[in-house]
Amino acid sequence: MIDLDATDRAILRALQGDATLKASALGRRFGLSQPAAWRRVRRLTEAGVLKTRRLDLDTEKLGFGVTVFLGVKLATKGRVSLEDFERAVTAIPEVQAVQHVLGLYDYRLRVTARDLSDFERVLRRRIMTLPGVGNVEANVLLSEERRPGPLG
Repeated sequence: MIDLDATDRAILRALQGDATLKASALGRRFGLSQPAAWRRVRRLTEAGVLKTRRLDLDTEKLGFGVTVFLGVKLATKGRVSLEDFERAVTAIPEVQAVQHVLGLYDYRLRVTARDLSDFERVLRRRIMTLPGVGNVEANVLLSEERRPGPLG
């Protein structure tokens, strides 16, 4: 665990809001020189606090109007390794996230599709044919509120 001061936390909050901010902009915002801001970002990156910088795409504007969360319970854990399932499911482009979870289901998947019939095709032809898939429960996303992370 890394020790974070108030400025580090402020930089992290700013980058959560806009990961494209440059060290010069961060420095101006928090009263630091550009090199000092850059050193802080580099330290946070090297410590593993900042893992990646990602773009937040508007999937609906890209033609993907449906997001579904799937709970997947593997039928035969002993015969199919978790790694085999994970490798196969991550090869499906519509699957945006694969989370190994504890509870009623073994995995939680975030799937995007153009519409419900496209989702049905992905479910029937790709997900249900994966090795070891047993029960599947689908929850269609109706709306989503963005909430800041633990630093917010």
